[in-house]
Amino acid sequence: MSTEVSPNASGQSVNTEGSRPAAAPEKMSRESVTIISTLLVATFVVILNETIMNVALQRLMVDLQVDAPTVQWLSTGFMLTMAVVIPTTGFILQTLSTRAVFMLAMGLFASGTALAAVAPGFELLLLARIIQAGGTAIMLPLLMTTILTLVPLAKRGAVMGNVSIAISVAPAMGPTVSGLILEHFTWRFMFVFVLPVALAALAIGAKYLTNIGETERTRLDALSVVLTVPAFGGLVYGLSQIGGGHGGQAGPGTTAVAALVIGVASLAVFVLLQVRLQKAEAPLLDLRAFNFRMFTVSVLLMVVAMMALFGGVILLPLYLQEVRGLGALETGLALLPGGLAMGLLGPVIGRLFDKVGPLPLTTTGSVLMVLSLWQFSMLDAGTSVAWIVTLHVGLSFGLALLFTPAFTTGLNPLPPHLYSHGSAIMSTTQQVAGAAGTALLVSIFAVVSASSGLVAGMSAAFMTATVISLAAVVLSAMMRKTEGAVPAHAAH
Repeated sequence: MSTEVSPNASGQSVNTEGSRPAAAPEKMSRESVTIISTLLVATFVVILNETIMNVALQRLMVDLQVDAPTVQWLSTGFMLTMAVVIPTTGFILQTLSTRAVFMLAMGLFASGTALAAVAPGFELLLLARIIQAGGTAIMLPLLMTTILTLVPLAKRGAVMGNVSIAISVAPAMGPTVSGLILEHFTWRFMFVFVLPVALAALAIGAKYLTNIGETERTRLDALSVVLTVPAFGGLVYGLSQIGGGHGGQAGPGTTAVAALVIGVASLAVFVLLQVRLQKAEAPLLDLRAFNFRMFTVSVLLMVVAMMALFGGVILLPLYLQEVRGLGALETGLALLPGGLAMGLLGPVIGRLFDKVGPLPLTTTGSVLMVLSLWQFSMLDAGTSVAWIVTLHVGLSFGLALLFTPAFTTGLNPLPPHLYSHGSAIMSTTQQVAGAAGTALLVSIFAVVSASSGLVAGMSAAFMTATVISLAAVVLSAMMRKTEGAVPAHAAH
């Protein structure tokens, strides 16, 4: 790509091959729209891939001749890799150029996808999933940091609304897409169909992506990197195993409890180490983002919303398949309208956010979420599927009203040097909250089902989700419109 200098929307000369000023112009240039669109498509593809395996595990057990606990590692391994890599993305985004980070993320993802498509056995397929997860973990923080850098404050809500398409529609579509593929093709085609899209995104990014912001020479603290494995990996693994890793056995296993204890202890050491490294301006994950009140409130609101979203994504298929006897494809299709509603509403809610601020949206969304989950706790063996689809659309609408305002309100007040760290913290807490929500609700479902039947188990799990979601109503009432960040030079 040739180096050329072009004026941006505010009249400044910008070296399109080099770095761009950290402050966003008042109007987005065509180049900025291209960059964000490329990142959005790439993020959608990599997040779609995160849930595409869930429906295929049964088929893979037969084809690869492995048992249920072994095949589950294709999902668990992916989740663990995400949990370990995401906390390092703040450092990666500050140290490498935008192009380099994108090429690394999509290069890893495309390589993992290609390897998965031709994997002869379970071990190579698991390795392929881990490589894919490494790329997936980097994409969402890269997208959010880029939006904060390029998009003017007045338009951030609308653009962040598009991010909700990637984080909500993609996981919802995963089971439907894999159900359709498995109906007509072998499991390898789940990767064969994704690979051309991944390669196209990689090629478009290689041609059009320019570097934004400024890279910094930051010292990588090796101990912090090592601690991410037991801290975040231990937490997510422990929670996922408590939530349904031991084949119907009620109560947590010893391994799960040990992983949780190690995870919590390592996380405490990790946090203390980051606080000490902040004094030397060299933390792996800069926790000073929590000094901004709206960032903290927004992160807590996201945690509650993600627990509800992931719990619903796991529990509703269980109900539809085990209680109502629907097949994998029918289940995916029943959950599709809710996922599409959440994504299609994202940009609309983003534009509304830019006009009215977060409070009216988040209070409405949290109340809708509580009411939907409460109604789910009333389901029985004879509830019509149409009513279940309607409730799921209602829950999705409520979550859409929470996600975009929480992302935007939380990240808006951060100074530019904390953009990448704030994005990494939000992404990390989403992973841990999703694992925690799934673990808690599936455990309650399993324990109550064992003694009182499937419908009672489902009811108890959804009632627990309803009680947890009441916290979102309180947090939503605390949301306030945030002003833009102070300039980078004033922030230090």
